[in-house]
Amino acid sequence: MKKHWNALAAFVLSAALIAGCGGGKSEQASGGESSGAKDEKIKLKMSVTTSETSTWYKGAQMWADKVKEKTNGRVEIKIYANEQLSNGNQPKGIELLQNGSTDASLHSTIIYSGLDEKFSVISMPWLFTDESVADKALAGTGGEKLSELLREKGVEPLAFGENGFRQITNSKRPITSPDDMAGMKIRVPNMKMYIDLYKALGADPTSMSFSEVFTALQQGTIDGQENPMPVIMSSKLYEVQKYVSLWNYSYDPLVLGVNKKKFDSLDKETQDIMREAAVEAMEYQRKINREENAQMVKELEAKGVTVTTLTPEQVKAFQDKVAPIYDQYTDTIGKDLIDAFRGAN
Repeated sequence: MKKHWNALAAFVLSAALIAGCGGGKSEQASGGESSGAKDEKIKLKMSVTTSETSTWYKGAQMWADKVKEKTNGRVEIKIYANEQLSNGNQPKGIELLQNGSTDASLHSTIIYSGLDEKFSVISMPWLFTDESVADKALAGTGGEKLSELLREKGVEPLAFGENGFRQITNSKRPITSPDDMAGMKIRVPNMKMYIDLYKALGADPTSMSFSEVFTALQQGTIDGQENPMPVIMSSKLYEVQKYVSLWNYSYDPLVLGVNKKKFDSLDKETQDIMREAAVEAMEYQRKINREENAQMVKELEAKGVTVTTLTPEQVKAFQDKVAPIYDQYTDTIGKDLIDAFRGAN
């Protein structure tokens, strides 16, 4: 009987040891660093404000394609054009990105300025002389500080694209000096700095939804508006605006951002792939955006629009007129942040 119980005890102990070893292997296989976890498919939703034909969408699609290719199909990014996920509401689009309802997005820093006026720093008047200076600023200290600010808002910036330099259109006359702006009703984005800027130029600025702009121009409710060239063309504003002045007064970058909690939850290899692909995609987006801008100027002239390119001397008169805006916003934005971007010139 004693031998029988000893044999039974040995059998139970052996079975327990085997079960214990089996359990250890099972736990290891389901852990975050396991090959099983790395093979798990990740599906992300991305919001883009503009249509499928825009350089924004083309850049976003390139990012999605490269990420899918470099992860062997493990990470798939579905892109929603025309701000579908927020029903056309861009500030809501950023809110959805922050709370994780959307995983990634392309939004202008103008929209981010609704969260914090510091984002308006890069939109300050005549901050950059040309695109190469803007690229240098965003690749340097200015871009680093902007990225820190985005992370504080729950967004991980992977790369910067561009909407481009903003130009002004109107139905009255060519704009070549601050005097030409006197009393002119101009629609501007809903950013306080822009309102103050146009008041300083002697204009009568008003903020309204862009969806209302064409009709307002057509009916004469407003005299003009400002936007990058692709928006002017895609919205067919040339049908209700006779004059376009190329003055490059404000640079408008795009943030390819990912919800920070989502990004932080990914393994480093996937993070590196997403970031590297984003840099490549936004370099491509900026390139084709600039090529299209040059072509659009020719198209406007062919449509009978009077296109005026301001000389450096004419730009200087505008810069002098709005210089107080920098003093006015130094406390709001911060001298260090403004200087970080100014230093790129």
